[in-house]
Amino acid sequence: MVSILPRITPRAVRYSLRTVARPQLSIQRPSAPLYRRYLSTPAEQPRLRLGSTAPNFKAKTTQGDIDFHDFIGSSWAILFSHPADFTPVCTTELGAFAKLKDEFEKRGVKMIGLSANDLTSHDKWVEDINEVCNTNLQFPIIADADRKIAYMYDMIDQRDLDNIAEKGIPFTIRSVFIIDPDKKIRLTMMYPASTGRNTSEVLRVIDSLQTGDKKGIATPINWQVGEDVIVPPSVSTADARKKFGDVKEVKPYLRYTNVGK
Repeated sequence: MVSILPRITPRAVRYSLRTVARPQLSIQRPSAPLYRRYLSTPAEQPRLRLGSTAPNFKAKTTQGDIDFHDFIGSSWAILFSHPADFTPVCTTELGAFAKLKDEFEKRGVKMIGLSANDLTSHDKWVEDINEVCNTNLQFPIIADADRKIAYMYDMIDQRDLDNIAEKGIPFTIRSVFIIDPDKKIRLTMMYPASTGRNTSEVLRVIDSLQTGDKKGIATPINWQVGEDVIVPPSVSTADARKKFGDVKEVKPYLRYTNVGK
């Protein structure tokens, strides 16, 4: 009896080699800090998005110890930071904000400053501010010599962090946080240490936020109180006319109305 074996062809050999199971490679990932939900921000750093809750803290101020959320209470608040006491730009800024005390109070807004020095320094600096700017500064200034709150609110220049071994503890940049009565962050502004802020713009955005909350509208560029506002795209023109009366339609998506003061 003749035993017939299958004929092995070159093509069969190539197919056999291709179908051999390949070894599984194990990729070793480099070690990294623990991140929250795979975001690029370390878990220990709060994410201060608009609409997030403003981190609470306890601090010493020129008007006594405070709990920040208790300080805000049922008001709006503006927290603004300064690099250091007895510096020229900061002195002009605090003087300007102090002169607008009545305007902020009229809008139900509490002001509170922060500077990276201790209380003794703050008290002496306030005397300078009042003298130089011919004012009477009455809102509290937080003492943040250890930068605890500055880190919490990310009020730090990256260049200072990159050179912390050479320069030591970093300066605090000029930050503005507008916070509503629900303790939600509604607006942030970040300025370099060399650039003074615009107090009129801070008041303008507070007016915009409060009008938007009350009337359900948006505000166009450079808007001031009393000027036309924008009907949000989510509201139909028919519904807008029922709610606001006169509505001027420039484009189906761009409609103006006036809600007065």
